[in-house]
Amino acid sequence: MGLSDLIRYGLIGAGMMGREHLRNIAMTPGSRITAIADPDARSRALAAECVPETAQLFDSADALLASNAVDALVIATPNDTHADVLARILDRGLSLPILLEKPACTSAEQLTWMSTALAGYTAPLWIGMEYRYMPPVTELVEEVRKGTVGDLRMIALREHRFPFKEKVGNWNRYAARTGGTLVEKCCHFFDLMRLIAEDEAVRVYASAGIDVNHADERREDGKRPDIIDNAFVTVDFKSGIRASLDLCMFAEGALWQEEFAATGSLGRVECFVPGHRGEEAGRHSEIEISFRQEKRQPERRIVEVDAQVLHAGAHHGATFYAHQKFRKAILGAGPVEVTLQDGLKAVAIGLAAERSAKEKRVVTIDGLTLN
Repeated sequence: MGLSDLIRYGLIGAGMMGREHLRNIAMTPGSRITAIADPDARSRALAAECVPETAQLFDSADALLASNAVDALVIATPNDTHADVLARILDRGLSLPILLEKPACTSAEQLTWMSTALAGYTAPLWIGMEYRYMPPVTELVEEVRKGTVGDLRMIALREHRFPFKEKVGNWNRYAARTGGTLVEKCCHFFDLMRLIAEDEAVRVYASAGIDVNHADERREDGKRPDIIDNAFVTVDFKSGIRASLDLCMFAEGALWQEEFAATGSLGRVECFVPGHRGEEAGRHSEIEISFRQEKRQPERRIVEVDAQVLHAGAHHGATFYAHQKFRKAILGAGPVEVTLQDGLKAVAIGLAAERSAKEKRVVTIDGLTLN
């Protein structure tokens, strides 16, 4: 395929995140959505509205996979179904490029299965870690790579945001289906820690609670949602770099939704991303660099993001930028930047954090193995 060739995309899972992918694919030159699969009729109809051309609609992944209507797949089904969808692709002997939404999976058993079953998958397999591609985060990583902070020693990630949104059947309210908040939501942050540190995690300690959100909700069987809504997580890396996560899921009034910092022997680089209240107040994403030298003043700059790209999704433009790179990987013009192993290792840290919070102890990590 050449750089200008048309790529036909199929979407499996047409919920909120699936539709964000559709809007961003529609903005990507040389890309067309030709097939959408979801068992929920309303989700299929809403997804069809996101597509400029007419796409075939299917009520199952199997029907889409049998259609021969696509060149590449985006999988955005509920977290606990990712492994099953991938197994169906393997069973059919297909080798299509895949963008698999995070988290890659939800359990230690699925970690092992995916790592083994997909080891020989030859087509590009990209994990949807959108936070890597938020422009202010990209700039923070670039500053660390340039040596701005010197010898990196500490990473601090803070997200204070709104509660989980309602989804079909509210599947995202239960840890058995999501992997737990520290997997579902926070694999993004554990991926960023690995990306910034260029290192592997060895120890995790988490303190977390279910304190505020969803208290009046019940499933049909009467079960109350069991997902964490606030946490502190500390991650130790092999090199001695330490990272922390400060998560609050009942802080939608915060002007800054994300505040990330990397600190080293020479200085500190921070990025700030506004939440809904911050955007209403006219705030833009910012980068600030501060130095240990007393006479050198901090540098602060605004990070501009194209308005159309911003409005196409809920990840500050990141989904659009990720799709430009995924397209290049499909065409053989660029690498798979977020590999299956990246996705699995982020899940492993999340599972370790969930276990640590539950058992109130440090959990060690060796590759994908938790102890």
